[in-house]
Amino acid sequence: MKSYLLIGMGLFGHHLCHFLAKSDCEIMVVDRNEKNIEDLLPYVVSAKIGDCTDIEVLKTLGVPSFDVCFVCIGENFQNSLEITSLLKECGAKRVVSKAERDIQEKFLLRNGADAVIYPERDSARRCAVSESSEHIFDYIELGKDCSIFEIDMLDRWVGKTVKELNFRVKYNLAVLATKSGEDVKPVITGERRFEAGEHLLVLGRIEDVRRLL
Repeated sequence: MKSYLLIGMGLFGHHLCHFLAKSDCEIMVVDRNEKNIEDLLPYVVSAKIGDCTDIEVLKTLGVPSFDVCFVCIGENFQNSLEITSLLKECGAKRVVSKAERDIQEKFLLRNGADAVIYPERDSARRCAVSESSEHIFDYIELGKDCSIFEIDMLDRWVGKTVKELNFRVKYNLAVLATKSGEDVKPVITGERRFEAGEHLLVLGRIEDVRRLL
């Protein structure tokens, strides 16, 4: 079971805490304001009130024992930057910090963050991709040039198999699964025959997906 330290329990911190709790993780939350953590008590193993820009406060949290430390502060970038750096100084294994602008991401990475979360930008990009095409319903970005896309089942594919359509060669895309409503079925062999009403989950580049559709 993984353990997580969440610092700064605003809106993003609350959402993160709830989703981690669903994965049966051990969570400690910290905020300077007691009201920000009261409603989270049923979901966490520990809740602390304190100013994490003070290294002495961080030392009392047992930072090295957590698998990941999240800095969820958005309204005060100076505090976020200081806490990110101090967590590494205290021996944090992995620090993930929240940014609201591109320049903040750069400074956080330079000051000890192992990864940076940029919720507003990432949500906007995801929305732009799905809304700019009638045939793309969702996507998960895996890297700069590669994502998983949920796309429409075109009429000409219905009744055909993966092998017959030869997605990898013709379209430079890998078919991972089909989706009907919330039911996802992995495509394990090339003999899988597509059905009307399904969506496809494909791995590839946005340029190749748009060219296909």
